[in-house]
Amino acid sequence: MCRNIRPLNNFEPPATRDEVTAAALQYVRKVAGTTKPSAANQAAFDQAVREIAHLTQHLLDDLVTTAPPKDRAVEAEKARARAAVRYAR
Repeated sequence: MCRNIRPLNNFEPPATRDEVTAAALQYVRKVAGTTKPSAANQAAFDQAVREIAHLTQHLLDDLVTTAPPKDRAVEAEKARARAAVRYAR
């Protein structure tokens, strides 16, 4: 899966529309194999991003968890710590 797609579930505050759309865009780019579609494929590319973002938002709205919401700052710090270990080699 794309490394740039971040988990969006169970955060406080919830994922924004921009975050959901960015994840959908990354997914479509990965599946399509391109970051910039040709003019002939632009409409299909944009439609796929809209549909996947829409479905992703429904998924996030419907997921249920008993875990406490995660803090974005804490999760970002954990990711930075993992990256520091990974790239220090």
